[in-house]
Amino acid sequence: MDNNQTPQMPQAQPVTPVPPATSASQTSQAVVMPQVDQTPVVPQLGQPAAMPQAQPVVSSDPNVRRAEANAMLLEKKSKTTSIIMTIVIIILFLTTATFVGLFIWMNNQYTEVSEDVEGQIKVAVAEAKKEQELKMEEEFAEREKYPLLTFAGPVDYGELSFEYPKTWSVYVASDAAKGGNFEAYFNPIMVNAVSRSSLYALRVFILDNSYDNVVAGYRAIVEKKNSNLSAEAVTVAGTAAMRFTGTIPNTNLNGVIVVFKIRDKTVVMQTDATLFIPDFDALLTTVHFNE
Repeated sequence: MDNNQTPQMPQAQPVTPVPPATSASQTSQAVVMPQVDQTPVVPQLGQPAAMPQAQPVVSSDPNVRRAEANAMLLEKKSKTTSIIMTIVIIILFLTTATFVGLFIWMNNQYTEVSEDVEGQIKVAVAEAKKEQELKMEEEFAEREKYPLLTFAGPVDYGELSFEYPKTWSVYVASDAAKGGNFEAYFNPIMVNAVSRSSLYALRVFILDNSYDNVVAGYRAIVEKKNSNLSAEAVTVAGTAAMRFTGTIPNTNLNGVIVVFKIRDKTVVMQTDATLFIPDFDALLTTVHFNE
């Protein structure tokens, strides 16, 4: 015998049971039973034995079947609700992410725009400041080139004002702060000592006297025999006035006198030399006062 061969086991023979002895009558009445294959099923080595499948048990009770149907319906609804909730959560997540992204983008845009606007404002302010400085410099240069200055008299006396050459000096001998007459003298460079005989480019008097009385006094001189003073009616600042030209009364000066009314006061403006008549006539066109 070959030692490498596995010894074979003898196969089991099926045993046929011997039926018990029966009587002839019983034999004749015996029912022939079909023979059943009683060969034992031997599972093959290395394969699991097949388990019998469980069959669903269907109850015949209608209440049980109804409860089972309701349970299945509830389970189906639960699954549907779960799916819907999942979809809603996904949509909410996507919507939230979208809004967060838009917020971040808009915030970045706002920051960029704000920084740009602030920069533009700073540039605009700097340009406006520079333009203002240039404008002020130009105005100052124009004022320096402008040959006239503005004179303003007492407010209580009508605030008489006019423009005069900037090369003239002014001296206010009486400001009428306590009433009475106002007196101011103008002359190029320097004003001489005040006297009747001194020559001035301009004398300004605001007299606490009526216009009619002042004009009547000058008319009396014009009407004198051999008088060198003439009279004519004119307007100053839209107001009726009298102009007297020739020798200034009680002096040897030859010039022009203009008389007009402000409120209850009388203004006398006078130049003592024909040399200043062009400047005198020019400043008369700038006269202004409060009535």
